[in-house]
Amino acid sequence: MMRRIKRKGAGIVVAFLCSLFFFPAGQALSAGEAAVVVVAPMEGVVGVSLENFLDEAFSFAGKEKATLLVISIDTPGGLVTSMRGMSQKILAAPLPVAVWVGPPGARAASAGAFLVLAAHIAAMAPGTNIGAAHPVTASGQDVPDKEMSRKITNDLAAQVRSLAEERGRNAKVAADMVLESVSLTAREALDGGVIDTIAPDLPSLVKWMDGRKVKVGASQVTLDLKRYEILRFEMSPRLRALHFISRPDVAYMMLTLGILAIVFEVLTPGGFVMGTSGAVMALIGAYGLRMLPFNWAGVILLVAGILVLVLDLVVGGVGILSLFGLASLAVGSLVIFRAPGGELLNVSVGFMAGMVVTLGIFFLFAAGAVWRSTRKKVTSGKEGMVLNEGVVVEDLTPGGFVNCHGEIWRAVSDDGYPIPKGTPVSVVRAEGLTLRVRASDTESLDLKGEGRQ
Repeated sequence: MMRRIKRKGAGIVVAFLCSLFFFPAGQALSAGEAAVVVVAPMEGVVGVSLENFLDEAFSFAGKEKATLLVISIDTPGGLVTSMRGMSQKILAAPLPVAVWVGPPGARAASAGAFLVLAAHIAAMAPGTNIGAAHPVTASGQDVPDKEMSRKITNDLAAQVRSLAEERGRNAKVAADMVLESVSLTAREALDGGVIDTIAPDLPSLVKWMDGRKVKVGASQVTLDLKRYEILRFEMSPRLRALHFISRPDVAYMMLTLGILAIVFEVLTPGGFVMGTSGAVMALIGAYGLRMLPFNWAGVILLVAGILVLVLDLVVGGVGILSLFGLASLAVGSLVIFRAPGGELLNVSVGFMAGMVVTLGIFFLFAAGAVWRSTRKKVTSGKEGMVLNEGVVVEDLTPGGFVNCHGEIWRAVSDDGYPIPKGTPVSVVRAEGLTLRVRASDTESLDLKGEGRQ
C-alpha cells in the first residue's frame, strides 16, 4: 500500500512539472483559466501607420497567447493599398479577429468597411455607421477616366463581395457600399446582414462572443470567454508620431507654415534657419498629405493665399491684397481634405479659424519687420555715418578724429574752423575714409571763443 501511495505522489509531481513546461502562464487552455483578449484601438485615416500597427498587434497577441484580438475602429477611410494589405492580414490571422466600430459616434467609412467585413466577427456600437466605399482619387474626386473608374469600382466591389461571402455576410449589401456609396447605421447593418451584432461596449461584445464558433484557417474554433482578461495594446511612439503627422490638421499646419517660412527666407536672405526649418515642415506636411485623400484645389488655395500676402508686402504693405490672401487661406482650409465617398474631411472649423488668425498675426509682424529692414537707412560703413551724430575725440584743427556709432573715424571740419575735443558734431558727408563734420551747437563754440569770427 505504501508503495502505491509513493508512486501516486511521484506521478502528481511529474504532472505538475510537465504543466510548467508545456502550459506556460497566459495560455488560456485550462479549465477556469482566464482567456486573454487583446484590444487594439485604430483611429484616423487608414494608411501605412495603421497597417504597421496591425502587424505589431498580431505580434503582441501571439506573445501573450491571446484567445482573441479585438480591433476597435473609427476611421473616415484611407488608402486602398493599405486597406488591401490589412484585409489580407485579417483573413490570414492565426487567431480569431473581431472588429468593433466603436465607441458610439465612431464610423467605418470607405476602407474601414472592408476591414469590418474581413473580420471573423463584425460588430458596431449604437450611433455608429459603416459604408460609403465608392472609390475616388487621392484628391477626393471621381476617377476622371470613366473606363478606368468602372474597372476600379468593379474590382473593389468584387473584393468586398468576396470578403462578405468568406465570412457569411450579405454580399449584395456590401457591394452596394462600393457601387452606390451606401452608408448604413448599426441597426441597418445588422438587419442587412453586414455585421453580426450590436454591442454598446467591449465587455458586452466579449459576453456575446462567448461560445461562438469561428473558422480560423482550416479549423473551427469555439470561443471560451466565460473568464477573460483584457490587455490593451497601444501604438508605439514611432508609429504614433507617423500617425500623428498624417492627421489632417497637423499636415495642414506643417505644410502652411513650411511654405510661409520658405517664402520669407527667400525675401530676407542671409541665414538658413527659417529656410531649413520651413523645408522640414513642408516635407512633413507633404508626407502627411501623401497619407491622406487631399484636394489639389485646397493646396493651391493655401499656396496662393501665402503668395498673395507676400505680394502685398512687396508692392506696398498690408492692404486689400492681404485680405484676399487670408480669405484664400480660409477657403483652402475648408476644402483641402476629402474622404472617400465625397465626404469632406475638413480640418475642424475652430482649428482652421485659429490657424488663419495666427498666420495673419504672424504675417503682420513678419511683414512689418521685412518692410522696415528694406527701408532702414544704412547704419554701418561710411555711408551710414552721413547725417549722423558723433563726438570729437581729438581736436579738429581742422583735421582730427571723431567717435561715431562707437567707431573712430578721421574727420575734417567742413567749414575749416577748429572744433575742440568733446564737441558734438554732425556728419555732413564722407570723402573716402574721412568724414566732413560740423559742430552741432555753434553757439557753445562762440561762448568759448572758439567759434566763427
